[in-house]
Amino acid sequence: MDILTMRPVLASIVFSLLGIIILLIAYFIIEKMTPENTWDQISKNNNVALAIVFAAFIIGISMIISAAIHG
Repeated sequence: MDILTMRPVLASIVFSLLGIIILLIAYFIIEKMTPENTWDQISKNNNVALAIVFAAFIIGISMIISAAIHG
């Protein structure tokens, strides 16, 4: 396989990693803005409402990142 056939694969890997990094940064920013530790609330206290809100947040941010990367 030559470099021209590997270019789209490498671009997909780079953009995927970039999207994951941006998503994690956005999560930690939201985590710092909330008064409670959300992960403890979700995992230890079984706060389903908070889990649904964060799931919607992750899906929304992922869609924004995907649209920005796709163009």
